Amino acid sequence: MKFSVGLPTGFEGLMLPIPFVKPEDFVKLGQTAERLGYDSVWGNDHLTTQRYVRRLFPDTPPAFYDVFVTLAVIGAVTTRLRLGTALLVLPMRDPLWVAKQSATLDQLTGGRFVLGTGIGAYREEFEAWGPRLAGARRGEMADEALALLHRLFTEREVSFEGRHYACRGVEMFPKPRQTPFPIFVGGHNLENVRRAARWGAGWLPGWRPFEELAERIVLLRRQAAEFGRDADAIEVAPQFSVTIAKTMEEAERTYMASGLVAHRTSLAYTGRDLSRQVEANLVGSPDVIREKVAQLAAIGVQHCSALMFPTDTMTEMLEQMQWFAETVVPRA
Repeated sequence: MKFSVGLPTGFEGLMLPIPFVKPEDFVKLGQTAERLGYDSVWGNDHLTTQRYVRRLFPDTPPAFYDVFVTLAVIGAVTTRLRLGTALLVLPMRDPLWVAKQSATLDQLTGGRFVLGTGIGAYREEFEAWGPRLAGARRGEMADEALALLHRLFTEREVSFEGRHYACRGVEMFPKPRQTPFPIFVGGHNLENVRRAARWGAGWLPGWRPFEELAERIVLLRRQAAEFGRDADAIEVAPQFSVTIAKTMEEAERTYMASGLVAHRTSLAYTGRDLSRQVEANLVGSPDVIREKVAQLAAIGVQHCSALMFPTDTMTEMLEQMQWFAETVVPRA
């Protein structure tokens, strides 16, 4: 089992207070994650403030940092740590430039970059960015972009004619250093399971109750085989939130008092049972969390990726990262 840290590139207001992170904190977070033995760090992707965050913080907009630039800075001050996006909002990015930035970052960090993609949690953000695309289906855009990215990463010259994207005679060099280059597909609904089965080196969903997660892992493996792929080659890497405390009761109180609860409520349309969010995330004492990790391993989870630590200060986040690393990671 691998464990990784979610960077607060776009978490202010959503699960963290405003302000929370300073630019120099990203270097400290990356170096601390590497020292503590985490596999990787992952940054999420937001452009503008969500409506519910504006209501909660009417006077202070959150700071959202570009994920490619942030990961490049961390890559320059680390040597082993892998670097990922969790998740890059693919419909809001030109796939040709995503390919160029991804290949460049992978080359400059010695083959340590993982491109995690998704359609975006908030359609309102997509419509604010592209009002002329208000009727577009983000899933269709993502499917087209994933097909184009695959070709840009593997072919010398690419011409493409799709509904949303097109190019003619593009030579995209350098290619990524990693071959094949790892694209992780995010999202826990059934369409995103299919996308991961078709295109993904990994599947990076959000949390679900463990029995639902197990059902989707079985579906992922079956659909990958139907696409003619090696199902075992797709890494199952869900994203969980972490609150670790001396007792289960203390951990639950702390977790339920965090900003993450309002964030989850804003995403209630995803169909997850919010009454089970404590049970289905890595919340509890070290013993409880270790038992949860064992259950996850038993159903086929290989990587607890982009772990979110909902805290009030950067100091508390670093303490939670260390406590988790020292009491859970070595025993998992």
